[in-house]
Amino acid sequence: MTDSHTPPAGPAEESPCDDQPIIQEPRLWRGDGWTAKVIKNEDDDGWAVAMIKDGEPEPALVGPWTMGRDKKNPKPLDGPAFSTLVKTASEFVRRHEQQLHATLHQSITVTANAARLTISLDIVPDEDNPHGVLSAADETGEQLAQVRVAPSFKLNRASAVAWAENGFAKPAGR
Repeated sequence: MTDSHTPPAGPAEESPCDDQPIIQEPRLWRGDGWTAKVIKNEDDDGWAVAMIKDGEPEPALVGPWTMGRDKKNPKPLDGPAFSTLVKTASEFVRRHEQQLHATLHQSITVTANAARLTISLDIVPDEDNPHGVLSAADETGEQLAQVRVAPSFKLNRASAVAWAENGFAKPAGR
């Protein structure tokens, strides 16, 4: 993904990770590839903080933010708070990416036709033509078969064994 945003001109310090200037204001901090914005919480009288990864259009994480001493305005952002927010948002994004990877890439090892096989299903979430790729490999990793299946194909021990015992023919109705 390319970013056509040009940072504003001015005496801003450059972040070591990217070309975005470091900003350290009470309600806006930028650095380490992230921007934290303190925003009015539309659901109540409180405040929230939105964590936006550089180059992304939407926040990766939005959470509650602490009120200041006057119980009306938000507590200003500071270095330790920003570091904690970056760590939390990064971990949230990492877990989301791991979950997505696990959903799109599945693998199971089975014994079929007296052979130990690894059956894999890779889902291609293409907007126009989503599909799955079902493949089989032997113990040495050599690919034995590959077929295209519906993205809704369910890979489990029974479907993997049935596919192998059927000579790796394209699963019916899939």
